[in-house]
Amino acid sequence: MNNKEKTTLGQRRLPGIGKLPKWAGITIFLACAVALALIIVLHYNPGADQETERLKKICACTLIALSCAVFSVYYDRVMVVPLELWNNRQLIWQMSVNDFKKRYAGSYLGAVWAFTQPVVTVLMYWFVFEKIFGMKTEIAGRGLDVPYVVFLMAGLVPWFYFTEGLSNGTTSLLEYTYLVKKVVFKISILPLIKIIAATFTHLFFCLLLVGAGWIAGFTPSLYTLQIFYYMFCEFMLMLAISFATSAIQVFFRDLMQIINICLQIGQWATPILWNLDSVVPDWRMQWIIKLNPMTYIVNGYRSCIYEERWFFEHFYSSTYFWIVVVGIFCIGSLVFKRSKIHFADVL
Repeated sequence: MNNKEKTTLGQRRLPGIGKLPKWAGITIFLACAVALALIIVLHYNPGADQETERLKKICACTLIALSCAVFSVYYDRVMVVPLELWNNRQLIWQMSVNDFKKRYAGSYLGAVWAFTQPVVTVLMYWFVFEKIFGMKTEIAGRGLDVPYVVFLMAGLVPWFYFTEGLSNGTTSLLEYTYLVKKVVFKISILPLIKIIAATFTHLFFCLLLVGAGWIAGFTPSLYTLQIFYYMFCEFMLMLAISFATSAIQVFFRDLMQIINICLQIGQWATPILWNLDSVVPDWRMQWIIKLNPMTYIVNGYRSCIYEERWFFEHFYSSTYFWIVVVGIFCIGSLVFKRSKIHFADVL
C-alpha cells in the first residue's frame, strides 16, 4: 500500500466530490432555485383566495432570492460541512451503529429500553385523553373517524424522533470529546452520527404506527410510502438545528436545559395531542401554528396513515418547510465552521 492509498480516520474521499468547482456548485444551486421559483409562480390553486396566493408567492420568491444571495457569497463556508459528511459516509454509518449498540451495552434488556419509554408514554396519553377525557375519535381529512390512539401515535412518533435526535445531536461534541481533540478527525460528522442512531428506534415505531393504522382499518397503500419522505424532512431539520446547537453547547453548557424547556412547550404548541382544525378554528391562529416546522411533519405523518393525501398537495407548506430547513442549515454550518477551531481549547 503506497502513501496515496493510505487514509486516516475521518479523511476518506471520493474522486471529484470534494473538488467540486465553486462556479459549478453555485450554478447548480441557482438552477434549482430558479426552477423552484418558476413552479411556485406558475402554480395555480383555483379553490384558494387569489390575494393570499399572490402574497405567498411573493414571500416565497423573496426568501429564495435571499437564499441564493447568501449561498453565492458564503459558498466556501456553507459547503464545507456537506462535503465532509458525504466524503465520510461509510465512517458515519459504522459509528452510528456502534453508538446505538453501546448506549444500552451495560443493561440486561439492552436495546429494549430504547422502545420502553416511548411505548409507556403513548399508553399513558391514550389512557388519560381517551379513557378519562373521552376523546374517542378524530375526523380525518377525507371525513373518516379515526381512533384517537392512531391519531395520537401519528403525532407522538415523529415528536419522539425529533426530541431524541435533537437532544443527542446537541450533546454529541461533549460526548465524543476525545474525538474532537483529534486533529485528523472530521468532527462535523458527530451530530449526524447521533441522529442516525436515533433513526433506528424511529423505524421500529413507524412500523408500529403503520400496524396500528392497519388494525384500525386503514390498509397500507402507496400513500403510506410517503412516510420515508417526511422522515427525511425531519432528519434534515434535526441535522440543520444540531449543527448550531452542538457548537453553542460547547461554550454555553446551559443550552441543553433551555432546549428541554423549549421541547416541553413545543409538544403542546404542535398539534400532537389535539386537532388543529377543531381546536383552533381561527385561520389566523392556524397560520401562526403552521409556522412551526414540526406542524408540517406531524400533519404529514397523519396524511400517510389515514388521510390519503400526497405531500405535493400541501404545496406552500412543503415550500415553506424546505426554505426554513435550508436557511437553518446554512446558518448552522456557518456557526459550526467558525466555532470548531476553538472546540479543542474549550473541551
